[in-house]
Formats: sequence, structure tokens, C-alpha cells
Amino acid sequence: MQYWARRLEQEIDGVMRIFGGVQQLRGIYNENRNLFEVKENVPRKLVEKVAGDIESLLAKKVRALKRLANAAEKFQKAHHWQDNIREEDIEYYDSKADTEYDDPDGEEIEREKSNSLKLEFTDDANFKTKVNYSYAAVQIPTDIYKGSTPWRAPNKIDLYDVRRRPWYIQGASSPKDMVIIVDVSGSVSGLTLKLMKTSVYEMLDTLSDDDYVNVASFNEKAKPVSCFKHLVQANIRNKKVFKEDVQGMVAKGTTDYKAGFEYAFDQLQNSNITRANCNKMIMMFTDGGEDRVQDVFEKYNWPNKTVRVFTFSVGQHNYDVTPLQWMACANKGYYFEIPSIGAIRINTQEYLDVLGRPMVLAGNRAKQVQWTNVYQDALGLGLVVTGTLPVFNLTEDSSDRKNQLILGVMGIDVALNDIKRLTPRYNLGANGYVFAIDLNGYVLLHPNLQPQVISWGEPVTLDFLDAELEDENKEEIRRSMIDGNDGQRFIKTLIKSLDEQYIDEVFRTYTWAPIKSTNYSLGLVLPPYSTYYIQANLSDQILQPRCWQHGWRLPRRPRGRTDLAFSIPANDKPCPPNPREYCKDLDLSDNNTEFLENFIALMEKVTPDSKQCDNFLLHNLILDTGITQQLVERVWKDQDLNTYSLLAVFAATDGGITRVFPNKAADDWEEEPEPFNASFYRRSLDNKGYIFKPPYRDAGYRGLDLENNTIGILVSTAVELSIGGKTLKPAVVGVKLDLEAWAEKFKVLASNRTDRDQLGARRCDPSTSCEMDCEANNKDLICVLIDDGGFLVLSNQEDHWYQVGKFFSEVDANLMSALYNNSFYARKESYDFQSVCAPEAQSNTGAAPRGVFVPTVADLLNLAWWTSAAAWSLFQQFLYGLTYSSWFQTEEVAGDSMEARETSCIMKQTQYYFSTVNATYNAIIDCGNCSRLFHAQRLANTNLLFVVADKPLCSQCESVKLLQAGGRGGGCVIARLLVFFAVVNISVGLLGALAYFLTYVASFHLAYLFAIRIHGGLGFLGGVLVALKQTMGDSTVLKVPQVRMKAVPMLLLLLLALLRLATLIESNVLASYGFGLLSSWVYLRFYQRHSRGRGDMSDHFAFATFFPEILQPVVGLVANLVHGILVKVKVCRKTVKRYDVGAPSSITISLPGTDPQDAERRRQLALKALNERLKRVEDQAAWPSMEDDEEEAAAKADTPLLPDPGTAGKGAGQESSLITFQDAPSQL
Repeated sequence: MQYWARRLEQEIDGVMRIFGGVQQLRGIYNENRNLFEVKENVPRKLVEKVAGDIESLLAKKVRALKRLANAAEKFQKAHHWQDNIREEDIEYYDSKADTEYDDPDGEEIEREKSNSLKLEFTDDANFKTKVNYSYAAVQIPTDIYKGSTPWRAPNKIDLYDVRRRPWYIQGASSPKDMVIIVDVSGSVSGLTLKLMKTSVYEMLDTLSDDDYVNVASFNEKAKPVSCFKHLVQANIRNKKVFKEDVQGMVAKGTTDYKAGFEYAFDQLQNSNITRANCNKMIMMFTDGGEDRVQDVFEKYNWPNKTVRVFTFSVGQHNYDVTPLQWMACANKGYYFEIPSIGAIRINTQEYLDVLGRPMVLAGNRAKQVQWTNVYQDALGLGLVVTGTLPVFNLTEDSSDRKNQLILGVMGIDVALNDIKRLTPRYNLGANGYVFAIDLNGYVLLHPNLQPQVISWGEPVTLDFLDAELEDENKEEIRRSMIDGNDGQRFIKTLIKSLDEQYIDEVFRTYTWAPIKSTNYSLGLVLPPYSTYYIQANLSDQILQPRCWQHGWRLPRRPRGRTDLAFSIPANDKPCPPNPREYCKDLDLSDNNTEFLENFIALMEKVTPDSKQCDNFLLHNLILDTGITQQLVERVWKDQDLNTYSLLAVFAATDGGITRVFPNKAADDWEEEPEPFNASFYRRSLDNKGYIFKPPYRDAGYRGLDLENNTIGILVSTAVELSIGGKTLKPAVVGVKLDLEAWAEKFKVLASNRTDRDQLGARRCDPSTSCEMDCEANNKDLICVLIDDGGFLVLSNQEDHWYQVGKFFSEVDANLMSALYNNSFYARKESYDFQSVCAPEAQSNTGAAPRGVFVPTVADLLNLAWWTSAAAWSLFQQFLYGLTYSSWFQTEEVAGDSMEARETSCIMKQTQYYFSTVNATYNAIIDCGNCSRLFHAQRLANTNLLFVVADKPLCSQCESVKLLQAGGRGGGCVIARLLVFFAVVNISVGLLGALAYFLTYVASFHLAYLFAIRIHGGLGFLGGVLVALKQTMGDSTVLKVPQVRMKAVPMLLLLLLALLRLATLIESNVLASYGFGLLSSWVYLRFYQRHSRGRGDMSDHFAFATFFPEILQPVVGLVANLVHGILVKVKVCRKTVKRYDVGAPSSITISLPGTDPQDAERRRQLALKALNERLKRVEDQAAWPSMEDDEEEAAAKADTPLLPDPGTAGKGAGQESSLITFQDAPSQL
């Protein structure tokens, strides 16, 4: 196999040396050294400059904001209230004036007269819409009536309410600690419970990231509704948890206000956690009660009254609300009523007026500009941050007492794009970037900040550690930035590829510093090869379009398709989010030809040095155009791509050029033409050698006809320059392989074929003396190339060709699991917090019947208890129903279901990457009679793993499929696990119920019906052990004494039986475990569905194998007798063992049985033969590395691997050093 691997390495390296043109491109750069300069990126200076520019921008916005707020307060103070004013006396622009209304009776009704101003609007580039510069609009929320006119429903309901916007909430009050307690006693039923859930939902929406919150429910006792045991930050993620868990509240028991308030005060007094430590408040939602809990307030809150209490009477009822009013007024709070759903939205935000009073009294001391998190602007400005400042009512009454109300909040938006323009981009290289975070660690700027949330109702809160792959170094950097420090650190870290399919281990320099006078800190990330960059220094003669000569001239009129792709996509593709802006007046187009025409037309009007153009981008564009054109003339133009089975060659540069040759290949180019947005480009910079990238295929891809749809595999490598001791990577070059042709070539390279037996088909079988290889024995051996992400690149199996680009576990789950288990691959799990998911069905849980018994805390934490207890409780409830006729006479209440809409969610992602540098490894996939040999070896100077394995002899050796694609859940694997979980635990409950019912019938002891509890924990443990015995029964659990996994289930059963005999455990423990063993074995043996049908009839999973070998004949006889009886009475079906024989005909033969010792003998012989073949492999001369000088490499490349008949006539005595497609036989 090492011989085959060397042949593959030589072939790849040879093709890249001939067509990649790395050495030639280096020469071209050196020849044109006078046309560019090598500049240096100094991280600390860059950070200092950008931080200063952002500080100046925000300071300018702050000054404007303060002027606006002061002007608003002066206008309000000077305004005199007029009681007799009429609506028609006021002229203003109503932003809803043009709203269309529906008439409920279907008749046209004359629109009421409106004094709304009629304005003229003009287009504004900054606001990206039509605006009027003389007047401001008035927007009235839907739930506020306008004048006395009758309200009618518009065609489209406007839900916009400025008081619900993130910037208004943050500016209208100071930070607060809030505990929400909800009465869930039995009297809270039906509509009242719905209103409470919705009220809590709306109350949470009034909180910002500066606040801390917890939610608890109470009846006789108080408990948190979620997993949070203390106050947590009221960010989007935590509020979503609360909202989901609130929907599961159930009404039962009696009301005890004392329990609820004591829990709330304990939460607020906990000083061992992070909290706002400013305003403290308790929000209580209840349907009413008589207790005033004065003793609780005296103990926790009086006389200082540091905690405000707000009470909400929910629902329509006749309870006395005086105690609720007293509790609020006695604790500096307020009392609200929520009789219907229409009152929720207003009353849950009125408390902000109460909290604003201290701010008004504090005056200018409370006026601090606050900057919000990033959020989607409701008017279409994209992502923005808003500076906010409260506007106070400065009027005074006759007693010179100040008004204590907030008029509102003044805000000023700053678009993120405006801030991004102040940051460097293209001189940092494809993998360098600038980022910024706030005091909460949320990113203000980051290339991975790309929210997909459609709704503008939620702020974008992406933590720095969620935007990147988290590690200890980044945690320390984040902490230092939050603390306002500056610093620099060179670290080794993991990054995710742009297409989120790969993980790379890279080195990065992080530099950071605070942005003064703001809450932000700025950071710069720079890879080592981006310390230096090229800046074109072109003369005036070269810049003139009419004088571009010798490769520096752009064509006047492109002839047909051009092979020159600028930073715009191919035809019929959408524009990238941020195309390079070469010139302000350049008309961008998503058609390459049209773009070139626009570009040339502009260059005839202005020079590249014009102020309308970005000189750096445009000069580098022209420089790279000429350099890549010379590459075409010197290397690509005279080469025959078909001879080497290539579809295209290409080069991409930092200047924005992606040049594809020949012209026809540009039409089929599917990669992103903007190099900085192309995954292959960025990965090639971060990795040494040749990077293979197959076309990505998801698990559902079914393939196409290869004859009509040519599939290409990209192979790319970075061009590294060293100029005056300065190292940089200005370009990436590569080739596009023809999949079908290279698959045939792969079989030839991974074979023992020589020039003597080059023609004709070869076949190795027991009648011949030749050795097995991937060509002659492709029906017995699986030979594959897998890349560093675990994706299939090439295979000797034709049925694998349409699966190229799939994650290899989708192709051969058993083999991929073995590679992962033997540490060839490591797995990195991460989470995408910016995904969008379809709505999930909400829980409809309301009041429920009182249970038979109250489970313990351990029961509540034991998930398995719930499923088994469900079956057990059904049986108990049936008995109670026979005894007590009123048992089922309880009211069913549906919980509130919020509006279903597409929303943001967290998606789990899993990527794989090489975890070991071991060059070679061989092992056996142990699976009883279906074991397989495999050998794996890394190909030098590539990102490929070469794997040779036996084809599976039978279909019993199945592993759990590894998952690579991201998802909200675990896919089909999780589904199968949940089915297994449910079957085992429900069976344990039902079998336990039947067993104890029969015991009751025999003894008439009521304890067996009502005192016994069936727990699912031990039952599911028994099921898991049976499943482990099935999949890895021969694995060793203990070495001294030696205990194998297949013996563990019965050993534990024996241990529990001994403990029961010693009266150390109850009988239900032993029964639960025993029923778990039995039910899981029956399910896995006879009923589990899989790709091969149902069940597992292999010998190693027979019932008798659970027992010691001395007892197995007897147990087997009894088990077969019982099974035969069940078959005769048609409870079970007759089963036949099936084995897939690896014959060419692929016929499935039914056999009466097999000898396990024969399979073991075959495994040992195959391993011995493989080792002997590997020992006989002769050392081959190593192919020159990329570091060899050009002359030495060319000399070594002249040594052929196999003679090339396709090039025999091209020159006397000249032979290709590569195996071409013609070398492969027409039939194998």
C-alpha cells in the first residue's frame, strides 16, 4: 500500500507542477518587481488608528444626540397645554395616513377627513428610501386610538410600537434585577392561565441585556420554571428559555403568597452572582387572594423598601383586589389589572414609567448615552446600533415641584456599514479581519456576524466566543477586552472554513485596544502570512487603457465568454453581499462581460488615480490582471488539458482576480469568483501542500448521469513569495480534475500494474499468483481517498462516483466509524446561534388531574422515569377510576400558544479534521463473523487519506452513522434512539404493571397495586447494556479479571438478585432491570427496523449467549422451543438468517448457519497475507518536494512512472512522467 500511496503522491505533485505554475508565477512576480511594493501591516498601529476613527464617528453622533434631546426638552417646557384644542386644528404627517382599510360590511365607506400634511419625498442614499427633510412623521401604535374616529382593521396590521424596540427599552430605564412570580394554584384555570403565560411572555420583552431576571411559579411551594436557579442576564437566549418553559406551567394546589415572595426576596438578596444591582423589583401575577404577607415584607424589605413590588390581577373574577393594591403601594410599586388579552401589552410596560421617576429627579446625572446591541432596523437600514438618551419632562406645577415623567427616548442610529468603512479589509488578506465587542462580550463587528433572522423584533446578540470556535486563549482575550485593556497574543487555534464543512488548525495574532469614550473594544486578527502585502505602484503609461501592452491590456470588447472573473459572481448568480467598490461611478453587474464593458468605459473617462476610484484596489486589480495573463501565455496556453484529464486550470489573487482557463471552463465555474469569499482560496492559504475540494453533496443527494454532467474536483495550493526576507502569499493556483477519468486513473495508480501488463484486463483470484490490488480486485477491496473533512474524493467503486463529495459516513458508516475510533479524525462540535428555524408546536398544557403520588426530586431528574411511569400510571389510574367515579372529572385547560412564525434558533454543527500525524495504520474492524481489515495512510503534501479495506462479508457489521451536517436535532440517529428509549421504558412499565397485578391476584395485597413504583432508570440501563452487547460484545470491560461486554448484562442481573436476597433492595428494582433486559432483547432481535429489514438474527445475539457457555445448550433448547410455540400460534414470524455473499452476482443466499471459527480463521489468514504484502513493498524514490529548486525538480520529474502511449508521437524519446487516462484499460 505504501507503494500505491507513493505513486498517487507523485502523480498529484507532477500534475500540479506542470499545470499549477507555482514556480512560474513566482518568477513572474520577481520579474515585475518594479511594479509593486511590499508593505507591512503593523497590528498595534492599525488598531490604534481604526479605534480612533470609530471614536470620532460615535462622538459626532453623541453630540448630535444631545442637541436633539435638549431641544426636545425645551420645546416641551415651552409648550402650553390647551384643553379646548381639536384634532382638526393640528397639522402633522401621519405615517399611517395611506393605510388601506377593510370594511366589515363590504361597503365602501368614505375615509374620514384628515389634516395630515401632504409631503413631497426625495430619494436619499443614506436612508435608502424616500425622505422629507422638513418634517418628521408621527407613528401611532395600533393599540392607541387616534382621536374619536371609529377604529377599523387595516389590510395589514401594523405591529410596530416604538416602546417595544430594543433601543427604547434600554434608554427608558436604568438596569434592573427582576423576579417574576406566577400563581399556578388550582383556581388559576382556563383563560386566566392563558393570560398569565402571555403576560410573562410580554413582560420578558420589556427587558434588555442590562437587566437580570428569573421566573418562578408558586402554589404551596415556589420553584423556578426553568433550569435557572438564580438571576440570569435577560439576553435573547435566556429569555427564549423562559418563554418556552413558561408554556409548560400547570395549575394545581392552593395559593401561598408567602412561598412566592420569600423565594423572590431570596433571589434578589443573593450577592454571590452577577446582577445589575440597581433597581430591584418583584412582579407577581395572580388571580387574587386574601393574604397580605406583611410579615414577609417586614422581614425582607422594610423599612428601606429597596425592592419595588408590582402586582397584576389577571382574569375576570370577583376576588377582592384590595390586598394586591396594598402590597404594591406599601412597597413603592404599582397595581395593574389584566382582564383580557388586549390589556396585556399596555399594562406590562407601564411599570417603566414608575422606574423612570428617579431618573427624572436625578437630572443630568442620569443622562448617559447608552449604545444598544446590534439589531435589524425596522425601516430597512440593515444592521444598526443606536445611541439613546432619555428625554425628561422639565415642566413644574404651581408648587414648583418637578414633573417626574419621562417624555420618551431620543435615539440616533449608526449603520454597521458606516463603521465597517473605517476598517481595513483587503490589505489584511483573505483571512485577516477586524472585530469589535461591547461590555457584554457581544460582537459589534465580526465577519461571522451574519444574522438570518427576518423579524426586526429581536436584537442580534452574538457573543465573541460563539462567533469563533472557543478556546482558553480566546476566553482570556475576551475578558481583557471587556475590562478595557489592550494587548497582543500569538495563538494556535481552530477555525471553521467559510463553507462550514472543514476545521483548520492555524496560527493567528490577536491585537486589541479599547475604543475610548465608548463601551466598545476593537480587535484585529492577522495570520502570519498577512504581515506583508503587495501594493501596486504602476506608472502613468501602464494606467492608460490605450497603452496597456504585453499582458497589461484589458480587451476592449470581450470575445464571447471571458476567462477573467472580477469580484463579481458568474452569470445568473446573485451578487455577493459586499462586492469590491473599485470606483464610485462603476456600474456593478452580475454578468462578467457586462461588468468588463462598464469597467473599460469608465477607464476611458477617468484615470485609475481619480478620486472617484480606490487607488489601492484598482491598481492591484490591474497588476494582477497582467500577472495572471502572463501565466496563461507561459504555462497554460500550450498545454493539452485533456491529456491529463483536467477540466480547467485557474488562479486567484488578492487583487480580486479569478482567472479560469480555458474560456469554456469559465462558463461552468461554480466557485465564488471573489477570492476572499471562496472557501478553497482561504483554506489554501492556511494549509501547506495541495488542498482537494470535492463538490459538496448532502446526505439526500442521489447523483446525476456522469456522461451528461461532468463533475470536477478542485486541487489548489498557495503561491508563497519571499521578497527581501518578507514572506507573503498573494495568490492561489490549481486545477480541476475530471472525476470519471481520475477515478479510472486512481485504480491504475493503486494497483500493481507495470509496463509489461499495461494493456488488457487483469484479475486476481485464488487460481492466479498475483497480489490483490484496487484495480484487479475492485469487487473485493474498497479503495478510497477521503479529505481532511471526511468527504469522499475518489473511489475504485463505480457506485461511489455519484457519492463523491458526500460525508464518508453516508457511503460506508462502518469504515468511517473505524477511522474515527482509531483517531484518524477528531470531531469538533459547535453551535450556530444565528440560524432560522421553522416554528415548533407549542405545548398545550393547562390544569391537570392530581397525581396518584408526588414524585421525588430524583424522579423528576430521571428522564427514564417519565416514560415507564406513564405506562404504570395508566394502569393505576384505571384502578382508581373503577374505585372513585369522580377521578376523571377534572377540567382540561389548554395553555397559550403563541403565534407560529419563523424564528431564530440554535443549530448544532459537527465537523471532522485530521487528529494525528501518523503516516500509516492498519487494524481490524471487529464485528464477530463480519470483521473487516483496513489500512489507512496519509498522502504526503495533501489533505487526503488513502484507505484500503475489505468489502463487508455480511451485513451484520453495522455502526452508528456519524453525522457531519448541522441540524437542530440529531436526525435519524436520535430518532432511532428515541424509539428504542420509548419501547424499552413503556414495556418496562406495562410488564411491571402486569406482573404486580398478577401478584395482587395471587395475594390480594393492595400494596402491590398502589405502593409499588416502577422506575425506568434501571430498565433503560438494562436495555443499553443489551444494545452494547449486540454491537461490541467482544470488547473488554475489565482486564483483571477479564470481563467482556457480552457478559455484563447477566452479571449485573446476578448482582441485583443477590442484593434482593440480602433484602438490601426492593423487588421493583430487580423487576425493572429484568424487564428492561427482556424487552430490549426482544425488540432488537425481532422488531427493530433497519436497511436490511427487521431484527438481528446473528448467532452472537441469540438468547442463550446471555448465559455461561456451560448453560447455553440447555437455554438454547428451551428458547427455541418457546420460539417455536410462539411461531405456531402466530405471535412470532419464522425467521431466516441472511448473509450477503460478496459474489459478482450479488445474490443473497439463505443459509442454515455458519461456523464462527471459520470467520476467525479467515480474518487471521487475511491479516497475515496483508502484512506479508506490505513487507515485500520495495522502497521507491521520493518525489521532489515543493521546496526543491526548479532545476532539480524538473530533473527528477523526468523519471516516468509508466510509459505514456498517448504522447509517444509528440517528440523523440520524450515520455510523460504521469499516468494519463489512456493508460487505463477500457474494461476492468
